[in-house]
Amino acid sequence: MTTIEKAGEARGTAAAPGRFRAGFGRLLTESPLLVGLLLLVALFTALSADFLTLDNMRVVGLQSAQLGIVAVGVALLVLCGHVDLSVGSTMGLCGVLAGYLMSNADVSPLLAALVALGAGATVGALNGFMCAYLGFSPIVVTLGMLTAVHGVTFLITSGTVFGFGDGFGTLGNGSVAGIPVPVLIAAAVFALGAIFLTLAPGGRHVYAIGVNREAAYLAGIPVRRLPFVLFVLTGLLAALAGLIETARLDSAPASSLGVGFELNVLTAVLLGGIAFNGGRGNLLGVLAGVLFLGVLQNGLAIMNVPFAWQAIASGLALVLSIGLDSITTKLSDRWRAKRRRAAEAIEAAGA
Repeated sequence: MTTIEKAGEARGTAAAPGRFRAGFGRLLTESPLLVGLLLLVALFTALSADFLTLDNMRVVGLQSAQLGIVAVGVALLVLCGHVDLSVGSTMGLCGVLAGYLMSNADVSPLLAALVALGAGATVGALNGFMCAYLGFSPIVVTLGMLTAVHGVTFLITSGTVFGFGDGFGTLGNGSVAGIPVPVLIAAAVFALGAIFLTLAPGGRHVYAIGVNREAAYLAGIPVRRLPFVLFVLTGLLAALAGLIETARLDSAPASSLGVGFELNVLTAVLLGGIAFNGGRGNLLGVLAGVLFLGVLQNGLAIMNVPFAWQAIASGLALVLSIGLDSITTKLSDRWRAKRRRAAEAIEAAGA
């Protein structure tokens, strides 16, 4: 081996740790949630032998499926500068409505599900009309709708409806090739959402509206119709989640079904890197956010952590999700600046 080859090998060996640190630094700044998810899995695996098992991963999937389904709709809304905080009460209304029709009115599961989906779409259309066409604040409108829809649920029944038959239960407890049906539905929703965002013109329009609504309007993008459609879609997805949860539990408690669900959805969306002001983010990050919350809640339950502390952990996750966007932006800017300075130094040395 020549002296030059030895020197090159030495430089390569010495640079390997530097490349590793640089790669890890880039992963940490560009995908901090992924790093956090991996660390969380490692922590619970070390603390409990029951965590990283096939049965428990199936439980995590079942617990996260409804969250993921609704998170896709809310993420699309947030990307174009809106938000829906009524998804929890919509989920509860549609689950209770379908359950009541099946158990008290002897309606078939298919017809009950269609009526529930129609109710979810109606709630979404009302939200969309007031926010997209009338220009009302999405936060104010959907918070008001949250309370109103919860009241409508209690007009149907103030108790718990149950007993829907085995056919309906398959939606929440069935499986295909060992994979739970809710997980398959959630995967399909994520896949369709990702295809829409990346390949369809409407996906580009969502980002454009979120970045600059006025510029999007001048470019001929339907800045009212598209958010309206996304509100309706979110209502449909919330209804679907309500149907799945009702089928999984074989009951629909009016007082608790969907209560607080909107906070978990918003936490997953913001943790996943969707900018609350719109225009930035992707569904892969939202999926990571959903899994992070699912793993966190499941791991704490396995460790027999009291519910009060589980609630505190979920609240802290929401606070973290709000600050993570600005932190990630600063770290990414710093990382890019560092790479730019390194490239300039290399060019200067070569000159």
